[in-house]
Amino acid sequence: MALWFLSSTLLWGLVSVWVIVLILNKLKVWFGHKTYVWDPQFCSTYLTGKTAVVTGANSGIGKFVAQELALRGARVILACRSRERGQQALTEIQAVAKGNDRLLLGEVDMSSMASVRNFAQWLLREYPEIHLLVNNAAVCGIPMTLTKEGLEFTFATNYLGPFLLTNLLKGALQRAGSARVVNVSSYVHVQGHIDEKDLKGVGGPLKPYQYYTCSKLQLTSFSGELARRLQGTGVTVNSVDPGLVYTGIMKNYFWLFRFAFWIFSFFMKNAKQGAIPVLYLCLAKELDGISGRYFSDTFVIRLPSEAAQDLHVAQSLWNASVRLTNLDKMD
Repeated sequence: MALWFLSSTLLWGLVSVWVIVLILNKLKVWFGHKTYVWDPQFCSTYLTGKTAVVTGANSGIGKFVAQELALRGARVILACRSRERGQQALTEIQAVAKGNDRLLLGEVDMSSMASVRNFAQWLLREYPEIHLLVNNAAVCGIPMTLTKEGLEFTFATNYLGPFLLTNLLKGALQRAGSARVVNVSSYVHVQGHIDEKDLKGVGGPLKPYQYYTCSKLQLTSFSGELARRLQGTGVTVNSVDPGLVYTGIMKNYFWLFRFAFWIFSFFMKNAKQGAIPVLYLCLAKELDGISGRYFSDTFVIRLPSEAAQDLHVAQSLWNASVRLTNLDKMD
């Protein structure tokens, strides 16, 4: 009993210190840099006649992003892994956006490349023009797990799935004439590193939180590389840090960590607040033509980590991702 108490106390202390460091680091960013206030209530952008796809839209940030887009008249496809939870979110959004009857549910498991392909085929068949793609779906706190396709689960969900989906929808985005891709990253990407072996779970040993930080770095690197490849097409690609947000993404961590996260949730944004930086990239007219940038949760352009800016690393990661998703073998 004494040993259990001692180990629990030590673990609690470590978890608390880690969460406090996260909060202090974020406060340093808030107070140490220029900030810009953007309020969606004062944004006049309407999306009538346009089609938007939001992954991970059944809860958290994704749900509030989908709801705001629906309120602005867009046809919104809620891309969700769970049909049951997705249907519940769809019903709740419909109750808020009463005048919009163009909300649809699409079932997709972002960790499965086969599921992503099936979803993309359905989208392209039904909606040949897509004006907005928000890659929001993500998981966190899951130890190394391989999918049936031999990919590491967190990296597949957070990076390879969005990589494949975006590339498969590239033609529909270009046909829209003017379109935006918004990748939801995180400021913790600076703690990550890029090792292509991690994508198949054969890289160096990682702690559970490193799967998240490294996958968000990959997504940020991908955003810059895709933006360079789509220059002049009318499609812009940007990534954004929503900030320190209290959502259900921590559900896979040990209960003591979740409890500490809940204790410190007072200092965090809620999901609705966390959606605002994402909506800024979706809606702000001043961002027309802006591409290849990383935005902070204070709505200003920041330089991402050095690894995310490395062109050689980005190109190598792209090539590895093409091979792993069989993108080069698609019709």
